Amino acid sequence: MFETVRNAFKIKDLRKKILYTFMVLIVVRIGCQLPVPGVDASVISRFFEEHNSLDFFNQLTGGSFSQMSIFALNITPYITSSIILQLLTIAIPRLEELHKDGEEGRKKIAEYTRYVSIALAIIESAAMAIGFGNAGYLTEGVSFTSISVIIVSLSAGSAVLMWLGEQITEKGVGNGISIILLYNIVSRIPEDMTALYEKFVSGASNVTNGLLAALVILAVIIGTIVFIIILSDGERRINVQYSKKTQGRKLIGGQSSHIPLKVNTAGVIPVIFAGSLFQMPIVIAGFAGVQPASGDGTSLGQKLLKVLNQNAWCNFESFGEFKYTLGLVIYVLLLIFFAYFYTSITFNPQEVSMNMKKQGGFIPGIRPGKPTIEYLTKVLNSIVFIGAIGLAIVAIIPIFFSGAFGADVSFGGTSLIIIVGVVLETLKQIESQMLVRHYRGFISD
Repeated sequence: MFETVRNAFKIKDLRKKILYTFMVLIVVRIGCQLPVPGVDASVISRFFEEHNSLDFFNQLTGGSFSQMSIFALNITPYITSSIILQLLTIAIPRLEELHKDGEEGRKKIAEYTRYVSIALAIIESAAMAIGFGNAGYLTEGVSFTSISVIIVSLSAGSAVLMWLGEQITEKGVGNGISIILLYNIVSRIPEDMTALYEKFVSGASNVTNGLLAALVILAVIIGTIVFIIILSDGERRINVQYSKKTQGRKLIGGQSSHIPLKVNTAGVIPVIFAGSLFQMPIVIAGFAGVQPASGDGTSLGQKLLKVLNQNAWCNFESFGEFKYTLGLVIYVLLLIFFAYFYTSITFNPQEVSMNMKKQGGFIPGIRPGKPTIEYLTKVLNSIVFIGAIGLAIVAIIPIFFSGAFGADVSFGGTSLIIIVGVVLETLKQIESQMLVRHYRGFISD
């Protein structure tokens, strides 16, 4: 990785793109510190400290959500709209046609994604402004002007971030939205590592225990990252043979290729879906002033909220606390379900089989048509299950250490998957640009 970055800095064009990306990220960080007018940031910060279950959203915004800056919504509306458009592609024929229409169709879908992002940003900012106003968190009180200023500030901040992400994609390196998301998550890691050090290393009873705790923390983090890299790069290659055919006076075809089926076909989407479903009732209840269960005298609704709260899982102090780990079982089942669901949308065995047949391709030992569809479906189902179990393991590791040992950190399985995935994808893009430049230089010589 470091070798790739060092070689990239030797190339003038790539060096400019990398520096441009860094400059944009500095602008993003500055925006994360600018408060929204009319909001009491200190009160909001205390609210998030009391509702630590909201860390899932706060980590995606680099802490700007809890600080209530103009970038509080960050790129979450864009991510949500991208997922919505991708899901609607299979339900709306017009979007499906655009998806298959090549570059022009993808540009049109990207345009629709921007419109949906702005609409979602306005809706989310309005809900937050009204919710905070009713809770008494606004310095100017609840009025049309104060609510409008907050809505405009948050919506504009989200739109600016979306534009900056597109600028990085066009003039910098990597996917701009992914780079900003990566930067937000990484920006909170030093704070988390400091908290872990103070609690388990410097706060240990003796030097030996502190050293052992440091080694365990490093081993868990490094082991998880290595596991994610293996999970991200793992794929099953299905061989495809193309028959020879005569075109004019030439005999073409006869070459072999393969269909790469990634083990983690759905990426981080199942974790985001499952996490969002669990967090949404807690967020709504938090704004309504309802807290998760904290004792035996609490209501059934509060106990259900605690089942959904990841911070209450894997607590081995007593059976009364451990019973809330039932939420973890439901969480894993949802991960597996969404892995199959999202893969069924993004990969269609019937469409792949038809395209192979049109091009004269076939899988050795498998007849074209229905047998090929059944074979691809069978292989895909087994791969998706392995990938879903791998995702579940990555997601459970931080939850387990948080519940069992109190190792509270903002980054979890979702964050680590995003970090590793974006870094690998960006490095591959840098390497491909270096390779293209090498070929151009060779031809010009």
